[in-house]
Amino acid sequence: MAHKISEECIMCGACEGACPVGAISVGDSMYVVDEATCIDCGACAAICPTGAAAAN
Repeated sequence: MAHKISEECIMCGACEGACPVGAISVGDSMYVVDEATCIDCGACAAICPTGAAAAN
Protein backbone atom coordinates (compact mmCIF):
# COMPACT_ATOMS: atom_id res chain seq x y z
CA MET A 1 0.00 0.00 0.00
CA ALA A 2 1.12 3.52 -0.70
CA HIS A 3 1.81 5.95 2.09
CA LYS A 4 -0.45 8.95 2.58
CA ILE A 5 0.13 12.42 4.04
CA SER A 6 -2.49 13.72 6.47
CA GLU A 7 -3.65 17.17 7.54
CA GLU A 8 -0.89 17.27 10.18
CA CYS A 9 1.52 18.16 7.34
CA ILE A 10 3.35 21.44 8.05
CA MET A 11 4.87 21.67 4.55
CA CYS A 12 8.45 21.31 5.84
CA GLY A 13 9.55 19.26 2.80
CA ALA A 14 11.44 16.61 4.74
CA CYS A 15 9.39 13.79 3.22
CA GLU A 16 9.92 14.95 -0.35
CA GLY A 17 13.68 14.87 0.04
CA ALA A 18 13.61 11.49 1.80
CA CYS A 19 11.57 9.68 -0.87
CA PRO A 20 13.93 7.49 -2.92
CA VAL A 21 11.56 7.28 -5.90
CA GLY A 22 10.29 10.87 -6.02
CA ALA A 23 6.70 9.95 -5.20
CA ILE A 24 6.09 13.01 -3.01
CA SER A 25 5.34 16.48 -4.34
CA VAL A 26 3.93 19.80 -3.17
CA GLY A 27 0.14 19.99 -3.13
CA ASP A 28 -2.16 22.91 -2.45
CA SER A 29 -2.05 22.84 1.35
CA MET A 30 0.19 19.83 2.07
CA TYR A 31 2.51 17.40 0.35
CA VAL A 32 0.93 14.54 -1.61
CA VAL A 33 2.04 10.99 -2.45
CA ASP A 34 1.70 9.57 -5.96
CA GLU A 35 0.31 6.14 -5.11
CA ALA A 36 1.43 4.66 -8.43
CA THR A 37 5.06 5.61 -7.75
CA CYS A 38 5.24 4.95 -3.99
CA ILE A 39 7.13 1.74 -3.10
CA ASP A 40 5.92 1.74 0.52
CA CYS A 41 9.45 1.97 1.94
CA GLY A 42 8.48 4.18 4.89
CA ALA A 43 11.28 6.73 4.43
CA CYS A 44 8.77 9.57 4.56
CA ALA A 45 7.17 8.30 7.77
CA ALA A 46 10.55 7.87 9.42
CA ILE A 47 11.56 11.50 8.81
CA CYS A 48 8.24 13.34 9.20
CA PRO A 49 8.40 15.54 12.34
CA THR A 50 4.62 15.58 12.84
CA GLY A 51 3.77 12.00 11.91
CA ALA A 52 1.73 13.19 8.93
CA ALA A 53 3.23 10.59 6.59
CA ALA A 54 1.85 7.14 7.34
CA ALA A 55 0.85 3.91 5.67
CA ASN A 56 -2.46 4.20 3.90
